[in-house]
Amino acid sequence: MARMDDTATQAANIRFIRKAMKTKLLARERELDLAKRWRESGDQAALDELIGAYSRMVVSAALKFRHYGLPVGDLIQEGHIGLMQAAARFEPSRDVRFATYAQWWIRAAIQDFVLRNWSIVRTGTTAAHKSLFFNLRRVRARLGDRNGEPMTDDTRAKVAQELGVTIGDVIEMEGRMSGGDRSLDAPVAGDDGSARSWGESLADERADPEADAMSWHDRDARARLLREAMGDLSPRERAVIAARRLADEDESVTLETLGTRLGVSKERVRQIEARALGKLKVALEKRVANPADLYAA
Repeated sequence: MARMDDTATQAANIRFIRKAMKTKLLARERELDLAKRWRESGDQAALDELIGAYSRMVVSAALKFRHYGLPVGDLIQEGHIGLMQAAARFEPSRDVRFATYAQWWIRAAIQDFVLRNWSIVRTGTTAAHKSLFFNLRRVRARLGDRNGEPMTDDTRAKVAQELGVTIGDVIEMEGRMSGGDRSLDAPVAGDDGSARSWGESLADERADPEADAMSWHDRDARARLLREAMGDLSPRERAVIAARRLADEDESVTLETLGTRLGVSKERVRQIEARALGKLKVALEKRVANPADLYAA
């Protein structure tokens, strides 16, 4: 959840930002020398100078994400974590400036922080979600679509194509970003005019624990009775019932297929099945005091 900085924190942030923006960037040779000293010998002074010189890049990146409602100080701290990761991974032997290399790490660290803290519900879980979170509003605006209103199917298709994601990803992230967090303790007016919390108005449509336990008990009892009743059938009858009635829907076999397997005609299999079902019904009803209980929902 987003929080606001207090006055003292805001003042400290301003002082840090001013200092960072006044610090001069390093020449290529100095930058390379500091990076080598840190990587090869763990020179802390070299790291401090390197981080201090490029804190202005962190500040610049952090300010671009301030409209997500998170404290600027926190964004700057996360950006510095990315900057330090860049210092730890930078290879001076490659022909690339440290500043160029560090920009990606700074931005990635800030983006991850925003995704983790923008909402109490995790917002982005994939690369596609991350791309949509940070680019959806911009792309919609460029397409002339008004943010805050549901997208049309045509707009969703255009967004998906431009960002290289699926339409399903667009629909999912549109829903996640359409509303902010809401406390379950937020007051709402009841139908009778009384005030109560929003959480109290949410109905739990699941079965209560007692009903759930009874349902499991009944299913177990029926399964036990069925196993016992199957014992009254012949081996061929059990095979037919198991293949035709007890198998999963996608594993059930046709009369013709089962006839080929058993070496009999399709009609003969149908007769065996009908006879076995009749015997099962009798066997089950013998085992319970009230047969109607077998067919209760």
